[in-house]
Amino acid sequence: MALKRAQRRQAVVEPAAAVEVDAVETTLRPRSLAEYVGQARIKEHLHIHMSAARGRSEPLGHTLLHGPPGLGKTTLAHIIALEMQSQLKVTSGPAIEKPGDLASLLTNLQRGDVLFIDEMHRLRPVVEEMLYGAMEDCVLDIMIGKGPAARSVRLTVQPFTLIGATTKAGAISAPLRDRFLHHFKLGFYEHAEMCQIVGRSAGILGVELMASAVSRVAGASRATPRIANRLVRAVRDFAQMRKAASVDLACVDETLHSLDIDDDGLDATDRRLLLAIVEAFAGGPVGLSTLAAILAEEEETLEDVYEPYLMQQGYLQRTPKGRMATPKAFAKLGRDMPQEMQRGML
Repeated sequence: MALKRAQRRQAVVEPAAAVEVDAVETTLRPRSLAEYVGQARIKEHLHIHMSAARGRSEPLGHTLLHGPPGLGKTTLAHIIALEMQSQLKVTSGPAIEKPGDLASLLTNLQRGDVLFIDEMHRLRPVVEEMLYGAMEDCVLDIMIGKGPAARSVRLTVQPFTLIGATTKAGAISAPLRDRFLHHFKLGFYEHAEMCQIVGRSAGILGVELMASAVSRVAGASRATPRIANRLVRAVRDFAQMRKAASVDLACVDETLHSLDIDDDGLDATDRRLLLAIVEAFAGGPVGLSTLAAILAEEEETLEDVYEPYLMQQGYLQRTPKGRMATPKAFAKLGRDMPQEMQRGML
C-alpha cells in the first residue's frame, strides 16, 4: 500500500526520445556531443564509454557530473540519454522525500533507461542507502508495515543508468560516490569556446551579432554557458527595442551597462565583495560569515556562486585565515595595495 501511494506521487518523467523536432530548433541546449562546445576530454571519454556500452547492448555505467552551476551538467545528461537511445527520467535530490518515492521511480524504469538526479548532494541518507543495492545489484529492499508486523520485501529493477549532478561532490557520502563508475568534473570555459557558444545561441534565436559583439558577450559571461545564453537573450531584447537589424558593440555595451555587468563579467555583487575586502579590511583576511553579513547574502551563495569565478580569474584567494584580495583586485578597483600586503607577497 505504501508503495502504491508513492507511485501516485511519482516524480516528473521526461521521455527524451519524445522531443519534437521543432523544439530542437527553439532550444539553446545542444542535442548531441558533436554540438556540445567545450569539455573536450569529458566528451572524448563519454564517446568511448557510450560506444562500448552500445556495442555490448548494455546501459552506460552510472555517471557523476560535478562542477560549478551553469556549465552543462543537465545538458550532458540529456545528450547521454539521446545518444544511448534511452528514455530519460528527471528528478532532483530534494524531490525524493521518502524511500517510497525512489522505489516508485526505479520500479517504473525500463531496461537501459536513464535516471537523472540533480542536486545529488541533497538526497536524504535513508534514500541514499536504498540506492546502493539498486546501483550494484538492481534490487530494492523496502520495509512494509511498522513495529513487530514489519517485513522486508526485495524488488528487482531493470538495469539502468543513474546520472547524478552536483555542485558539491564532497557533500555526497563516500559509499554513494564510490558506486559511480564514471566521475567527470566540468570546468570553466575558454574565451574561444564561449564565443562559439554565444554565436550558436544567437543563431538559434535569430540574432545577428557582429564579431566584436560576440567577443564582448563571451567575455562578460563568466566563462559559463548559462550566463552567456541569458546575456544573448538580453541583447536580443535591447536590439529589438532599438529596431537594429544587427547587434553591434554599442548595443552590447548598453545592455551590459543596464545589467550592471562590466567587460570582465563582474556584476554589482562581485564588485561589492571585492570592495568590502579592499576598503573595509585592507585586503583581508576576512571570514566568510563577516562578508555575508556585510553584503546581506547567504554564505552558501557567496561560496558557490560568486567566489569560484573570482578565484578562477585571480581576484580572490582563500587562506586558512579567511578571504584575501589579490593585486589584480586592487588594480581592478583602482586602489593601491597596502605596503604590508606587498611585503607579505614577496
